[in-house]
Amino acid sequence: MSTAFAGQAPFGVDVVPFLATSYPDAMKLWLASKPFIEKKLASQGLMLLFAVPWAPQGIYAKKDINTIEDMKGLKWRAYNVGTARIGELVGAQVVTVQAAELAQALATGVVNSFITSAATGYDSKAWETMTHFYDTQAWIPKNITFVNKAAFDALDRPTQDALLKAAATAETRGWKMWEDKAGWYLEQLKAHGMKVLPPSDALKADLKKVGEQLTADRLKKAGPDGQAIIAAYKK
Repeated sequence: MSTAFAGQAPFGVDVVPFLATSYPDAMKLWLASKPFIEKKLASQGLMLLFAVPWAPQGIYAKKDINTIEDMKGLKWRAYNVGTARIGELVGAQVVTVQAAELAQALATGVVNSFITSAATGYDSKAWETMTHFYDTQAWIPKNITFVNKAAFDALDRPTQDALLKAAATAETRGWKMWEDKAGWYLEQLKAHGMKVLPPSDALKADLKKVGEQLTADRLKKAGPDGQAIIAAYKK
């Protein structure tokens, strides 16, 4: 949801790279954005039920990356404005490759680095071409589930209450399941011979600076709602 509607405020704030880099931070960002998303959906005749995260995004490469300097010159796969901007800021050679073409691009050396989740890496057998995965948790996007407000209002009160209770349960369960599942995917990459590593302190500091620039970029385009969300998150 947030990726698909990243250009529409207040959606997309959760895919700003290196803004919220852990599940607790992602939850804090969700709570900051939730009132604005509820308002936006309401204006379209919709009602928010719940949101669950996806797997965190990390960096795949075929070499050690200890600082941002090690990313200079990499053939960096980009699939949208945000990932292209990361490549620009780290000095990589940006190559636009969509998901359907990624396997071929990796096999032929068109790209030799990219950012995506361990889940996507597992599904696409990243170990066939990549050797390293850095668990940067660059962003943790979410799926949002909503319902037609008129249809909800037409339900009797007990049914409404049951639906809202189920939604709350699904949200709590979904966040817990994805935290567990994210760890499982990391283990699978390791089991297939990949080096799965946390970013070094130096790389983390460098990427934080990249995140600050990307957040500034976002604020210029986000409008009042997007700016208010980020301000609330940073309190």
